[in-house]
Amino acid sequence: MKKILIVAVTLLMCNLGMAQKKDVLIKNKWSAEKANNWYAQHKWISGANFIPSTAINQLEMWQEDTFDPETIDRELGYAEGIGFNTMRVYLHSLAYKADKEGFKKRVDQYLKIANKHGIQTILVIFDDVWDANPKIGKQREPKPGTHNSGWMQDPGYPASKNEANFPELETYVKDIIKTFANDNRVLLWDLYNEPGNNGKSSESLPLLKQVFTWAREVNPSQPISVGIWKWNEKELNEFQVTNSDIVTYHDYEAPEWHLRVIQLLESFGRPLICTEYMARTRDSRFSNILPMLKEHNIGAINWGLVNGKTNTIYAWDTPISSGEEPIEWFHDIFRKDGTPYRQDEVDLIKKLNNK
Repeated sequence: MKKILIVAVTLLMCNLGMAQKKDVLIKNKWSAEKANNWYAQHKWISGANFIPSTAINQLEMWQEDTFDPETIDRELGYAEGIGFNTMRVYLHSLAYKADKEGFKKRVDQYLKIANKHGIQTILVIFDDVWDANPKIGKQREPKPGTHNSGWMQDPGYPASKNEANFPELETYVKDIIKTFANDNRVLLWDLYNEPGNNGKSSESLPLLKQVFTWAREVNPSQPISVGIWKWNEKELNEFQVTNSDIVTYHDYEAPEWHLRVIQLLESFGRPLICTEYMARTRDSRFSNILPMLKEHNIGAINWGLVNGKTNTIYAWDTPISSGEEPIEWFHDIFRKDGTPYRQDEVDLIKKLNNK
């Protein structure tokens, strides 16, 4: 009888804990009215996904030995010059694990530099894209002509599905969000980039649910979101949209398809930010996408600012082993010296940003 009672109490406590976590997701989610009022206080959001040209991945960006504030300052100056006001920047839990206080100081230093240039930041927590085996320490050199040859998932695989890792990840997520929870230099928390990518699909759902819960428990002053990126991931997409304050999404398609996506997502009645677009050889260009996003008052964050070690001027699936410059760049706007890849694109960006 005593054993049965213990089991019953344990089950009750577990169910109560699950109910409380569900309640915090509902209780702390922003209403559509609050989200739209927040959005109305900002001028049109435009910018890029940013990593300095001297970093191959998030770890090289944030680790003490390779953190490069001089390059960050210079390249965010290029962004300021064309009127960009927002950067989307990836963090990494291993950089935090290696040096918790130092990592937070470097994030603060980055935010100071960005703020100097009139730029707010979308901070990305987890990521299911590219290499599944991140390691602390010196990062490998880029593979010539290969798109994102050193980019690292966070926390990686199978780490992302191993629930034994969740307590340590919870500490990381809550510490980072609490540290900057009332910091107006942070525009938005993007909790998980492309959950389910690299064939993980719904294996990423438990961590996705946890990171939303952890963020809601902190309840930062900034909105939280996870972007829709693959339409046939029904279970993931439903959870992401249901629990996001602001609807964010990725779209690298031509304008006809992108417009259909916009029309669908507008039905949620919440602000929209496209946190990834612009792949020239797929006909997702500044010339045909950026004016459409502004017309619909949708935040526009393209992939890539400066051509560098990430090699994102090369397309995802068409490496150039010689490392020669492609006939047409896939992503990115500037060369390292600040020269635009295409002056007409820069002129358009400046015009739409009233620069």
